[in-house]
Amino acid sequence: MLPRLSFLRRSLHPPSSSAMASAISRVTTTFSLELSPITFSISRSSSNLSPFRYTARFDVPSSSKSSLFGRRFHALCREDGRRLSGPTRIVSTSNREYRKVRRRPAKSKEKQLELSVSICIEEELPDDPEILSIAELLRLNVPMAMKLAFDRLKDSNYKTRDTVIQDVGGFESIELSLMLGDIVISVETAARQAEERGHTLIDEIRILMVHGLLHLLGFDHEISEDAEEETEKEEEFLLKSLGWKGKGLIQSAYDAQTNANFCMENSNDNISKDRKKEGSLRFYKPKFKYIFCDMDGTLLNSKSQASLTNARALKEASSRGVKIVIATGKARPSAISVLQMVDLAGREGIISEHSPGVFLQGLLVYGINGREIFKRNLDPNVCREAGHYSLEHKVPLIAFCEDRCLTLFDHPLVDTLHTVYHEPKAEIMPSVEHLVAAADTQKLIFFDTAEGIATNLRPYWSEATRGRASVIQAVPDMLEIVPFGTSKGSGVKMLLDHLGVNAKEIMAIGDGENDVEMLELASLGIALSNGSEKTKAVADVIGASNDEDGVADAIYRYAF
Repeated sequence: MLPRLSFLRRSLHPPSSSAMASAISRVTTTFSLELSPITFSISRSSSNLSPFRYTARFDVPSSSKSSLFGRRFHALCREDGRRLSGPTRIVSTSNREYRKVRRRPAKSKEKQLELSVSICIEEELPDDPEILSIAELLRLNVPMAMKLAFDRLKDSNYKTRDTVIQDVGGFESIELSLMLGDIVISVETAARQAEERGHTLIDEIRILMVHGLLHLLGFDHEISEDAEEETEKEEEFLLKSLGWKGKGLIQSAYDAQTNANFCMENSNDNISKDRKKEGSLRFYKPKFKYIFCDMDGTLLNSKSQASLTNARALKEASSRGVKIVIATGKARPSAISVLQMVDLAGREGIISEHSPGVFLQGLLVYGINGREIFKRNLDPNVCREAGHYSLEHKVPLIAFCEDRCLTLFDHPLVDTLHTVYHEPKAEIMPSVEHLVAAADTQKLIFFDTAEGIATNLRPYWSEATRGRASVIQAVPDMLEIVPFGTSKGSGVKMLLDHLGVNAKEIMAIGDGENDVEMLELASLGIALSNGSEKTKAVADVIGASNDEDGVADAIYRYAF
C-alpha cells in the first residue's frame, strides 16, 4: 500500500477586513508519475469549484534533468493559459511580487477559487505512448476527483478525518496559494499491482491517486480500524461516483493479501506471481546492466531453435537498456545464423560481427565493435592424437578452427552439426596431418551416444589429456576437448574486464556444465531445469526448461 502522504498547508483565517472579499483563492496539488521526460501542467478555474469550467496549459519541456523532490515542475496558469509564476512554492504574505500577481483587480464581487493541478512525469520513464495517454487522461481525471472530494467535505460528517483541511471555498477570503501537497505514484508499482489485481494501468493509477488525495484531505487509515473503514468507504464512493473501475486501495490490498495467503496454503510455487507480463518491462527498472546467455540447451529449444517468446523477451530487455551478450560453445557465424531466423542478428539485434560475445567455450572472445580480444588454440599434439583415435575407432571428430569446421570422414552425426546446430558445414580432410596443418584448432568435438560418451570417451580422454587439455560436455552426446585452463567462465571474465563491467552487474543463464563458472561469476546465475546436475547445484535459481521458454521466463521474473 502507499505510505501515508503528508500535506503542506498554511493556516487560513478569514481576515477582519472586507477589502479582500473578492480575492481569488487557489488550491494547488502536484500529481507525479515517477520515472520520465515530460511535464504536463494544468490549471482549472471555477466559482467555489462549481460550476466546473476550465482552461489548461500543456507544457512539454524537452531538456534539463528533473527531480520530483528537487523542484516543482508545474507553473500556475491564468484562464487564458499564460504562465503566472515559476515553480510552485508556499509563499509568505510579504512576497510583494507574488502578491502583485495574486491581487489583480476582481471583475465581480463573486469570490473565485482556482484549482491548479499539475501532472508530472519523471525524466527516466520511457517516452511511452501509454504513459503519455494516461497523463492526458489525468489532466481531466484529477481535477474531477478533487472537486468531488472537496464537495464531500461540506456534505459529510467524518469521525476520524483530520479537520484542519476544510472546503476552502467556505472562507470569506484567501490571499495565499494553498499547497495541499504532492501525490507521487510509482508506475512500476502501479503496473505490478495492476497485473496482480487484473486492472488496467490507468485504473490502478486512478485508485492510487484517489487514495493519495484522501490522505491530503486529512484521512488516515493507519491510525485506527474506524479510520480505515471510513477511508475505505470514501475511496469506494469517489471511484463509484466518478465511474472508475476497481475497488479502493485498502480493499484491493486486503483482497490481494487474502489471495496470497490462499496461494501459499495451496501451492508450492508461489513465485509465479512475480513474473512480469510480456510488454510490461517499460514500467520496471533493470536490475542488471548485462545478461549473458548460453545458446544450446538454453536460448535454443530441443529442436535447436530460438522461440519467438524468447526473442521478444530479449528484444524487450534490450530496449530497456540491458545489454545482451551471447556466451556459447558455438562459432560466431553459427550463432548469428540461428538468431537471424528470429530477427535477433544484425546491428539492431543482440548479436552481429560488431557486437561483443564469447564463443567456442571462451576460446574466442570479441569485445567492443566485435574486435577479437582473445583467442586460445589447442595443442597440435592433442589434435593429432584425437585424429588417429577417430580413424581407428570410427568415432566422428570435428575440429573447430574459428569460422571453419574440419573432419576426417563423412558421417550422419557430422552432418547434424550443420543441419541441426547450424555450424559451418564440415570440410573433409584427407589425413590427420592435413587436418592439423590446415588451420589453428580451438577445440575438438567427438560424437557418440550419451552412453558411449559416459562409459568410453570421457574416461579415456580425461586421462589421455591430463595437464594438456580439458574435457567438458555441453550436451550428452558430444564430448569437447579444449585447451587446459580455459572455460566459458574465463572468457566471460575477460570480456567483463575489457568492457569495464563488474560481475555484480550481470545476470547469466545457462544449462550445461560448461556454464558452471559463468553462473558462479554472475550476480545472479540461473540454470534451466533441463540443465546438468552440476550446473543446477551452483545456480542461484532453477528456471523453466529450454522447451518452456526458460530465457524469457528468467528475464520477466528476475531481470527487472
